[in-house]
Amino acid sequence: MDEFQRSWLLAQLGPDTDSADLERRFFRLRSVRAVALEVLGERRAKLLGDPLKVTVDGVVTMDLQENLRGIERQIDAICQTSAPDDPEDGDGEGNTLATSFMVPSRRYR
Repeated sequence: MDEFQRSWLLAQLGPDTDSADLERRFFRLRSVRAVALEVLGERRAKLLGDPLKVTVDGVVTMDLQENLRGIERQIDAICQTSAPDDPEDGDGEGNTLATSFMVPSRRYR
């Protein structure tokens, strides 16, 4: 993983994300987009594992539903934006090679 890819990942996941963990994931997955989606998926699963809303009457109310929606929006945004290691073709077509015959426009006698 180069410095540009690492900085893109840190911009998507936050500066407190462990760079060594990102390196290990990139070595296994071979794509920065896949690394970002895996980390965000784990964060989402962790939020879903705990209750999203806890209320202690008259004392405190804790609501994590917006955090979950935020992570889901971030996952959608990463799926729609381009990553540093995406192919540069833009329109989805790869390089093509076309061959043709060259013939004169008028017939000679």
